[in-house]
Amino acid sequence: MSDKKKNTPKLSFNSMWIYIPIIAVIIGVSLFNGGSMGQKKLSENEFSQILRENDIAKILILNKSYAEIFLKKSATEKDPHKKLTSSPFYRQGAPLYTYNFGDLQNFEETIREAKTKYQLDFDTRNEPRTSILDGIFNFLPFILLIVIWLFFMRRMSGAGGGAGSGGQIFNIGKSKAKLFDQDTKVKTTFKNVAGLEGAKEEVQEIVDFLKSPEKYTKLGGKIPKGALLVGPPGTGKTLLAKAVAGEAGVPFFSLSGSDFVEMFVGVGASRVRDLFKQAQQKSPSIIFIDEIDAIGRARGKNSMTGGNDERENTLNQLLTEMDGFGTDTNVIVLAATNRADVLDKALMRAGRFDRQIYVDLPDLHERREIFEVHIKPLRLAEDVNLEFLAQQTPGFSGADIANLCNEAALIAARNSKNAIHHQDFLDAVDRIVGGLEKKNKVITPKEKEVIAFHEAGHATVSWMLKYAAPLVKVTIVPRGQSLGAAWYLPEERKIVQTEQMLDEMCATMGGRAAEKLIFDKISTGALSDLEKVTKQARAMVTVYGLNDKVGNVTYYDSTGNDAFVKPYSDSTAKTIDEEISKIIEGQYQRAIEILNLHKDKLSMLADRLLEKEVIFKDDLIKIFGERPFDKKETNNENNTIIEE
Repeated sequence: MSDKKKNTPKLSFNSMWIYIPIIAVIIGVSLFNGGSMGQKKLSENEFSQILRENDIAKILILNKSYAEIFLKKSATEKDPHKKLTSSPFYRQGAPLYTYNFGDLQNFEETIREAKTKYQLDFDTRNEPRTSILDGIFNFLPFILLIVIWLFFMRRMSGAGGGAGSGGQIFNIGKSKAKLFDQDTKVKTTFKNVAGLEGAKEEVQEIVDFLKSPEKYTKLGGKIPKGALLVGPPGTGKTLLAKAVAGEAGVPFFSLSGSDFVEMFVGVGASRVRDLFKQAQQKSPSIIFIDEIDAIGRARGKNSMTGGNDERENTLNQLLTEMDGFGTDTNVIVLAATNRADVLDKALMRAGRFDRQIYVDLPDLHERREIFEVHIKPLRLAEDVNLEFLAQQTPGFSGADIANLCNEAALIAARNSKNAIHHQDFLDAVDRIVGGLEKKNKVITPKEKEVIAFHEAGHATVSWMLKYAAPLVKVTIVPRGQSLGAAWYLPEERKIVQTEQMLDEMCATMGGRAAEKLIFDKISTGALSDLEKVTKQARAMVTVYGLNDKVGNVTYYDSTGNDAFVKPYSDSTAKTIDEEISKIIEGQYQRAIEILNLHKDKLSMLADRLLEKEVIFKDDLIKIFGERPFDKKETNNENNTIIEE
């Protein structure tokens, strides 16, 4: 019996749309069968002829607008009328013709004159008639409005209803959180999270709180209300939350900050209330809100919206639920964002998010661990060196490394290899960082020569400067938007001194300096170089206080409230512009001097680039010799690409 009920199809609102045209056709056919279907409209001449031949049995005038003509039984046997009476739509005793007469008085006068003149004996009657179809047409606009309103309400409630809501409009204020419990086992654990040792320790303690709370409460401690995961995109914030869901063994509610947003007023706050109500019923439990900045932005920033802004109402309800009256339940809130600077201070305070866990980009050791996780499903060749790959990927996040491993597998498969080789990983690095190789890009020999000297200028200046980053390779193969690139692996630095920044700027200006020195002309190819050095010079003057004339001041506001405020006078702005230009021009002249001293070696390097298109550190050693200030051990962290 239960199986029959289970298999019985239910008529949903969407399936009803299939039957509406069928029902309309059936109603229309029935109406026309009972009405004018099968009747012929008469012209004035045809009506006059039937009238003269005395074939009419009765004329029924309807609604003073048209007449239905009933013929005598003997007349229906005549040839002109027999075709109509033999029609399948004709019913015995029904009118055979209709006649639109125009003016009623003239029509009645015509009938009286014809009766007198031709001695006719038919009956004439006036009769009002209301058609069902006319009634439907009268109410049709209202019916359509109701149907459209129901359709859109169902679509919105279907998008806004919670689990098991069935798309009912009354569930639009229900929470859209996905529940993970013992019935929906999450397979991700802390073993799947490589690196992030500090962050893992923090969230593991939260899991321990829920598994054995008496361990902490017996000493008078309280379970934290919440933890905020902060860090750049792709560093593993959501992955950590998945690991918590897999390890905690308690109900885990997961949703995004945008899930609270709806076009109806009050829906966001209603969903917050429903979310915490469900979590309290299943406590101890965890709520995870990804991208919380969608609803957690600081209030009062936009004066145009006033005090009734829906997002602010949602945030106010979230603040109340996290720490207000009657919120002493065992519900821990985890949240993740990469925009912690825009969050409301009331949301960030202790008692709501007691802990802020910073999830940073992985270092050298952590990158190796991440590689070890992502290469497990891959078929690798013996020449793959994970330590070297970790060194070659500074600045990569965990998501970038996952993408790199996948790209290497695709490159190997594209070349019909049986395993992924080390070179495939290096090609994948080039593909991700530099872009797709443009094999069909048409470059004239003159342009290629300019590009070669430009990139050789970068390589030469960086090789001759103590604090410039060690060179990895130089290429003039077009990739993405760039026509060539010089790749460096700068050593890890917690602080940067003035000399180090100036050497980096000088190496960056080496490309344009080489063009000027060799061709006595400059090109537009140094756009990215100029953009980089201008940002560095501006940071030296206005942020880090590294300029003697402007002094030990900074105009940087870490709160981000200076977007529409200039924190210095016009005279100071003029000084800042002059100092930025002086710094950049000084390093440009310095690069020209260095290249002038090694002009012959610059030409040799450019010729080798034109010949091989890609050269490595070994090629520079052959031309310039070993760098006297190279360190034996360096930790490479921030990847810098100087593009043509």
